[in-house]
Amino acid sequence: MTAAVPLGRRVTAEFTGTAALVTVVVGSGAQAAQLSRDAGVQLLANSLATVFGLGVLIMLLGPVSGAHFNPVVTLAAWWNGRVTGDGPSPREAAAYLPAQVAGAIGGAVLANAMFGEPLVTWSAHDRAAGHLWLGEVVATAGLILLVLGLGRTGQQRIGPVAVASYIGAAYWFTSSTSFANPAVTIGRAFSDTFAGIAPASVAPFVAAQFAGAALGLALVAVLFGRTTPAAPPATAPTAEPELATADH
Repeated sequence: MTAAVPLGRRVTAEFTGTAALVTVVVGSGAQAAQLSRDAGVQLLANSLATVFGLGVLIMLLGPVSGAHFNPVVTLAAWWNGRVTGDGPSPREAAAYLPAQVAGAIGGAVLANAMFGEPLVTWSAHDRAAGHLWLGEVVATAGLILLVLGLGRTGQQRIGPVAVASYIGAAYWFTSSTSFANPAVTIGRAFSDTFAGIAPASVAPFVAAQFAGAALGLALVAVLFGRTTPAAPPATAPTAEPELATADH
């Protein structure tokens, strides 16, 4: 659907969307920490802002770039496209990934600036523990299963609501609060605020996210198999293609 959009515009949309997403995540976390000392209230505010922000960004930029905003989603879509024939090309995926990482860093810097923090402050929020890595595997596997499953079942239209809702739920049901995104994880290391992650914790989180993406792809293969276009009925009237052409 997005192939007709020039690659430069799609890459710009991925940069902009990922930057805006991280601005929402980091900025809402900083705002929540200023307004409340209760960790539960802070997480509630952070998760709600992320749900609304992510849903809006997917609706706005989905028609331009597909609204991946996430390297594992891009790579999973490329891998899935080898089966379905509708994924990004290797060249497109290679262009998306650095744009997403750069956008995530830019979004964290922007959020820092808005809240009077130094533009770059490495987070001191240590997140190094096995149960947190397991949470990232689960969160990312579910995200990949959802995104690709919607495509396999022709339900892309509900993607903005479904994906945002899933991320909002995963904030609460996973031990890691569901980063589920290598670019966002890297960006959040640049801000020593509520949503930050210590630089030393980034690599294990990213490794867990890629493991989760592989698990999600395996679940897609098991649950949905190989998708092929349905062949037209042999007895279809010859007038039908002409009507379809006229409709276009």
